[in-house]
Amino acid sequence: MTPEAVNVIVATLRRAGCVFAEDEAALLIRAAQDAADLDAMVTRRVTGFPLEQVIGYAEFHGLRILLEPGVFVPRHRTEFLVQQAIELTGPGDTVVDLCCGAGAIGAALLVAIEGITLSAADVDPTAVRCARRNLATSAAHVYEGDLFDALPASLMGAVDVLVANAPYVPTDGIPLLPPEARDYEPHVALDGGGDGLDVHRRIAEAAPRWLSPGGHLLIETTEPQAERMVDIFSAAGLVPRIVSSDEWSASVVIGRLAGQG
Repeated sequence: MTPEAVNVIVATLRRAGCVFAEDEAALLIRAAQDAADLDAMVTRRVTGFPLEQVIGYAEFHGLRILLEPGVFVPRHRTEFLVQQAIELTGPGDTVVDLCCGAGAIGAALLVAIEGITLSAADVDPTAVRCARRNLATSAAHVYEGDLFDALPASLMGAVDVLVANAPYVPTDGIPLLPPEARDYEPHVALDGGGDGLDVHRRIAEAAPRWLSPGGHLLIETTEPQAERMVDIFSAAGLVPRIVSSDEWSASVVIGRLAGQG
């Protein structure tokens, strides 16, 4: 492709509000199969589709996570949740990733820790389809369904580490999200109810029945929500703590099964 043609794409992206137009142009050019495909991809991008859905993947924790249009795009801040889970997970542990989306967290944990048994679940069929692709080379099991209802009963009381990047945007905040998220990602992956913590409550309340002795629950949240999550974890019988990162602009609430380990 000539420099002039590249400049046209960059200018088109910049007019559409793409801040990193040069970088995005390079990714689109690399991902396109031919000129017609590139034109279609640029059109989708300037109409608002998330870049990751357009090119078909997201970079996450050093991995390429395959995506489809309409699936939640894993955020880089969630790599902080992965780091916390790695610290608490040992070889051979049983791990569950609830609200798994495209399977990014589970894929990262499988690479980082030898011999874990991973189960992942999501209520969104598109997300489940993507997760099965991203976890296809492993022994992971991906289930479709609502939180713990999706999991086999054999996991009850046997989960060493339970991670969840559950939706935590308050319902009233959905219209305030960037159009890429608001218009092109499933609201079921974003909407956390009135205060953003409806799904978090459900997970925390049920988690003690699924965790093994000394097992841990880790949930990504916002810093303002974290203190309320501490109360929710405590009420469920978990011993909570908050870990936050300014670098990642991320907070994770971690709960250990009370009286164990």
